[in-house]
Amino acid sequence: MVKQTTAGETQKVNALFTAKEIIDFQQLIRRIPVADNVVEYAVTLVAKTRPNSSTATETVKNYIDWGAGPRASQNLILAAKSHAALHGKFSPDIEDVQKAAIGILRHRLIKNYKAEAEGLSIEEIIKSLY
Repeated sequence: MVKQTTAGETQKVNALFTAKEIIDFQQLIRRIPVADNVVEYAVTLVAKTRPNSSTATETVKNYIDWGAGPRASQNLILAAKSHAALHGKFSPDIEDVQKAAIGILRHRLIKNYKAEAEGLSIEEIIKSLY
């Protein structure tokens, strides 16, 4: 693999989708309806990641230095819509939000030293919020 990717030969990549198809899929996902309770769940889940929030859990207060912002809620809903669509559903539910949560929140939370010292993973912290 190293020789192939560092030699002078160029590799031909075969596109699976055109740019228009990708944009069409993005627009389709955005048109999927979401129930208010699912949006509220996503917003609340993200708010729980902020240590200074009134909704923060003890785990977050003890182990997180920095939580997720509003864009995390937006992307959580988009990912839940995508997950639902890929699994044949017409609209995402709370389970779809939970399935997307680790992927969306993992890189948005900053653990503190205590979490590192105790070997607590960011995934464990996120799962504790469900």
